[in-house]
Amino acid sequence: MPHPQRRALLLGLAGAALTPVVRAQVWPAKPIKLIVGFPPGGGIDFAARTVQVPLQELLGQQMVVEYKPGAGGLLAATELTRAAPDGYTLLLANTGPFAIAPYLQAKMPYDPLRSFSYVGQISQGSYIAVTRPDHPARDLKEFVAWVRANPGQVNFASAGKGSSTHLNGELLNQVTGLDLVHVPYKGSAPAVQDLIGGQTQILIDAGTVLLPQVKGGKLKALAVTGTKRDPQLPDVATVAEQGLAGVQSVGFQGLVGPAGMPREVVDRLAAGLAKVLAVPEVQAKFAAAGAEVHYQGPEAFAAFVRADNEKWAKLIRDRKIQLD
Repeated sequence: MPHPQRRALLLGLAGAALTPVVRAQVWPAKPIKLIVGFPPGGGIDFAARTVQVPLQELLGQQMVVEYKPGAGGLLAATELTRAAPDGYTLLLANTGPFAIAPYLQAKMPYDPLRSFSYVGQISQGSYIAVTRPDHPARDLKEFVAWVRANPGQVNFASAGKGSSTHLNGELLNQVTGLDLVHVPYKGSAPAVQDLIGGQTQILIDAGTVLLPQVKGGKLKALAVTGTKRDPQLPDVATVAEQGLAGVQSVGFQGLVGPAGMPREVVDRLAAGLAKVLAVPEVQAKFAAAGAEVHYQGPEAFAAFVRADNEKWAKLIRDRKIQLD
């Protein structure tokens, strides 16, 4: 065989042999698993479902939501640290397991800042302090005064030990000097139901959870914990407007993967997430649920979570909060 022909044939064979390998390395080449560490129906599930469809359409691969509830989101986050950092296993991260719960453990199951690849922040939202509609307090300032007039008789509900709702109640105790008794539940839904039923007196939870109950007249909003009023509740004052600026807090949601994900995969995911969150219909869905789309890229999101870690870790130390 003439030399030029032999060379062309060898190059052709080599190219054919390499093609499947190259294709296998193109991400995404198979469905992506999106882990949600809480039961269906809550705020985290809402965020996952809202970005799931447009993101999978943009990436050209199915995104499968998988529920792994338990331990306030710790189980799901711990599982993610064991996944291959190839971009095919992601988690819908939120405040509890990424800024609070690890510091409540005798031994941290993971480092919330080093055990993950931060992709992008999805939303940021105020919490809402609520009570029953027939409660005499018209706002949080009046509720605090009512508690002081009824010592030892008041408790606060939470979605579970180590959750953001738990820490919001502890923050209220610290700032006001109150001693509200913590009553933990297995998720926001049962906490809301018992508050409506009168078993507890106050709950500070996300707008995605509480807005339907407030708008439906089943609960009364006392305050929002962000720096500005919620557009869905324009008549409800912020904690700062009520002289309780120390109770300010916001919850976050975002997309993360295991530590060590390839930078090109992180960048592709981040760019896709940014496009999805720029869609007016997606923004409207979050706004209607009481959350604000607040996209931040990998570095900015990681820095935001770092600051949140410092805030909640200090409260946990100051209040000597521990999980049994």
